[in-house]
Amino acid sequence: MHDVADIGLADVGARKIEWADRQMPVLAGIRERFAAQRPLEGWRISACLHVTAETANLVRTLAAGGAEVVLCSSNPLSTQDDVAASLVANHSIPTYAIKGEDRETYYRHIGTALDQRPHVTMDDGADLVTALHTQRTELLEGVAGGTEETTTGVIRMRAMASQGKLRYPIVAVNEALTKHLFDNRYGTGQSAIDGILRATNVLFAGKNVVVGGYGWVGRGIASRADGLGANVTVVEVDPIRALEAAMDGYRVMTARDAAAVGEIFISATGNLNVWGGDHFPLMRDGAILANAGHFNDEFELGALEAQATSSREIRPFTREYCMADGRRIYLLADGRLVNLGAAEGHPSIVMDMSFANQALGLEWLRANLASLEPRVYGIPDEIDREVARLKLESMAIRIDRMTPEQLAYSQSWESGT
Repeated sequence: MHDVADIGLADVGARKIEWADRQMPVLAGIRERFAAQRPLEGWRISACLHVTAETANLVRTLAAGGAEVVLCSSNPLSTQDDVAASLVANHSIPTYAIKGEDRETYYRHIGTALDQRPHVTMDDGADLVTALHTQRTELLEGVAGGTEETTTGVIRMRAMASQGKLRYPIVAVNEALTKHLFDNRYGTGQSAIDGILRATNVLFAGKNVVVGGYGWVGRGIASRADGLGANVTVVEVDPIRALEAAMDGYRVMTARDAAAVGEIFISATGNLNVWGGDHFPLMRDGAILANAGHFNDEFELGALEAQATSSREIRPFTREYCMADGRRIYLLADGRLVNLGAAEGHPSIVMDMSFANQALGLEWLRANLASLEPRVYGIPDEIDREVARLKLESMAIRIDRMTPEQLAYSQSWESGT
């Protein structure tokens, strides 16, 4: 019960999983408690996630808690084939994921994950939940709830809920402060640039780097690019975020104006056609396009292909498009998530918090099912703060507690000036 590239890679994957686990102490502690208490006993979980070493440790935790987990990939390029092999061979987790799989295979794997008739869905971008609500509706009656990991996915789930289409409660793991403040900002900030460097080996110092979107992901990328000596420009549609970017010291301009000055374009909006057919003719020879958003919609790829006279893969995960006037534009990782398509994704120490929220969010979901409606719920504050406390503890960092007097003062109104 699996479809992986090469089961013979299992030993390599096992070492990678072990390495990641050593940097994920919060999740390891939850796994130990789950093994003793079995809070997920009897639940069938269909998980559509990036198949990485960090995800492997999450899935191991869910299995330790008593769940039967089937895993498929949430992106055709994000699978680590050795990890997928190890999950099957060493941990008996049915896994359906192959790096570089075509669209047909990708959706077939999602269908196979749904074939186990899940009680719970775990999604990263909403592809599995969308397939369930549109193509496998006969399974919906048996689904108790689910979780969603990404900004893009949460937006889609909320749209479904507002239209009365969502059939079961979803826990928005992405909304946890210990997820988006750290995973999105520090994780993507580092890993997106890591993917660009692996794909191109360019020098960031002195380059004009344009960041599309100044949410938590965009903030992280801009900060890391700035730290490498790049000249950073931000493109935004939100006036408050644009103002924040300007006051953080970055140039702010329209996508069209930025197209003419940028050398590296990194999209992080979760929307489509941030740069498209009107922008490509304005770009410099050698412009590099990299996407840090979930789907490959942020660059108008159809327009790029139509305007190019030819294209070729010039380096792994780097496609060169030759334009009619002789300019060359380079697209990384087929316009998909560059950090997972061309690199290994977030550092394990960051994913420790995100996946701790996933595991504890499922435990909370099961305990509160009777009172939940078919809508999107945030991670409870007490779980968020507990994850932060455990992370600080694992880093040997101690913080103060308020004294009784301070606590009383913070909750009072009688004291004057």
